[in-house]
Amino acid sequence: MDRRAVEATAAPERTAGAAIDDSLRGAVQRNDVPGVVALVTDRERVLYEGAFGVADVVSGRPLAQDSLFRIASMTKPITSVALMQLVEQGRLGLDEPAGKYLPELAELKVFESFDAATGAYRLRPASRPATARHFLTHTSGLAYPFTSEIWRDFKPRDGETYPFGGPLLFDPGERWHYSTSTDVVGRLVEVVSGEKLEDYFRAHIFAPLGMNDTFYNVPEAKGARLVAQQQRSGARMDGAIELQSSQLGLTIAAPIGGGGLASTAADYGRFLRMWLNGGELEGACILKAETVALMGENHIGAVSVPALKSALPRSADFTFIADGRDKWSLGFLITVDQVPGKRAPGSLSWGGINNTYFWIDPRSGIAGVIMMQYLPFADASALAVYDAFERGAYQLAKAKQ
Repeated sequence: MDRRAVEATAAPERTAGAAIDDSLRGAVQRNDVPGVVALVTDRERVLYEGAFGVADVVSGRPLAQDSLFRIASMTKPITSVALMQLVEQGRLGLDEPAGKYLPELAELKVFESFDAATGAYRLRPASRPATARHFLTHTSGLAYPFTSEIWRDFKPRDGETYPFGGPLLFDPGERWHYSTSTDVVGRLVEVVSGEKLEDYFRAHIFAPLGMNDTFYNVPEAKGARLVAQQQRSGARMDGAIELQSSQLGLTIAAPIGGGGLASTAADYGRFLRMWLNGGELEGACILKAETVALMGENHIGAVSVPALKSALPRSADFTFIADGRDKWSLGFLITVDQVPGKRAPGSLSWGGINNTYFWIDPRSGIAGVIMMQYLPFADASALAVYDAFERGAYQLAKAKQ
């Protein structure tokens, strides 16, 4: 193919990439969001990278493609992969009681009643043990204070302790409820492997994949690249973006499986490209192809994922979920319906509370990650930027064909 033919072939891709630039830049210029970094990849290479806006609304420090974001619950898929590596090795089973490895889970209690006015409650023993599968799928019965008014208002009696936040809302396997379940998955990784979580991730996931900018504990030399913790002002977090009153340090005393990592769009893009390639990237095999396929299947059966109401201002309602239709795999939300111009059915996704998001579309062979850094989660402006970016990504993939 001569030079003019190559240029003619590349022109639609450049145009589609420029359209994404314009979309993201426009969102920043309109003050919809303070800043955004985004990346699109297929199985072979990065198709798009862009960085717009500021990393700190006070100093005006510009964002860069290698800016480090607190990815919060985008830690969860990495923790899930870690546990499935151990399942592959036969070191634990998906349907074994988790209490076999974590004795504190051997006698779980379930709320029989909770009085919202007085805080009085009654508990009963869980009808069945919670398994690794329950924790990987958020069907354990656990919750978060921002996803459950009961957990938000619950105050344990003297002498009662709950290692992962509180009594169960329901018996394991009965429903889906977003929760601290992946914190349990992280503890299972540590107990079964005998390694601390960050050490395990580094040796078995980050180093093999070349994810050299992903950490719980950020090296001091890279600290200046961290994006500031920001939020919308006002009691309901619906005003202008401002700095949070306190900023996280570089170190985390006790890393957990459900959140806490800092990463870049490029690093997380390598994780996504590994997934698109059935568990391998550039000669490094993280998971067997059959394990990747298994993890992408529906593991909650007839149970469905509801669009949750938020119980705290730090998160908006989970309106991005197709209420009662979406499913959950071993670590990811599964999109069931085709939305014109966006991901195909069977795509996997999730996000982090600071408005970082990703999706993996095995059918179309592309994936994307978009990172912002402010509260509340699922902010309407952030979701609009995400939606426009994803649509642009599919236009880009179409232009590449």
